[in-house]
Amino acid sequence: MATPAKNKDLHGSAPERCPVALLMVDVINDLEFEGGDKLLRHALAMAQRLAALARRARAAGVPVIYANDNFGKWRSDFRMTLEHCLNDGVRGAPIAKLLAPEQSDYFVLKPKHSAFFATPLELLLDHLGTERLIIAGVAADQCIVNTAADARMRDFEVVVPADGVAALSAARTRRAIDQLRDGLLVKVPAARAMRL
Repeated sequence: MATPAKNKDLHGSAPERCPVALLMVDVINDLEFEGGDKLLRHALAMAQRLAALARRARAAGVPVIYANDNFGKWRSDFRMTLEHCLNDGVRGAPIAKLLAPEQSDYFVLKPKHSAFFATPLELLLDHLGTERLIIAGVAADQCIVNTAADARMRDFEVVVPADGVAALSAARTRRAIDQLRDGLLVKVPAARAMRL
């Protein structure tokens, strides 16, 4: 029995092709958890840099993909999460407002730390023709490190803007950057210096 030919455009859902993609991890987040106030303090400046990076990416035709926790709510969807973060008076609203997606952006919901685990991210990146993945967001020492490790295992060139990630403390962010650079051999330039 012959195997059907691989659909090149994901049925029209991912028509553009680009060797680079920007992956924004858990930036649409209500931060309504223990330590969320600390993360907010460290993430606000990060969000301003990421907003500029996302604008540059979109202008260059680079796909912007949001990978967000579903917070264990299996009936949730990304639009509901976005509306909650923008309109329900939550702690994470300032970041969600800075980094709200545009119509052309993509999103996946993730059940665990890595944006690759049990999500369609790898399939989307394959259809986009992505070779170099820029990963940014929170938390640097958890979801970013896990996503970067999974991306490296899948042979992507991985770049993480050192000032485009945040954790609960500056020390935790520094340790994560060291692990990304030294342990995973990920490039960690400043966001404004990133080549798109």
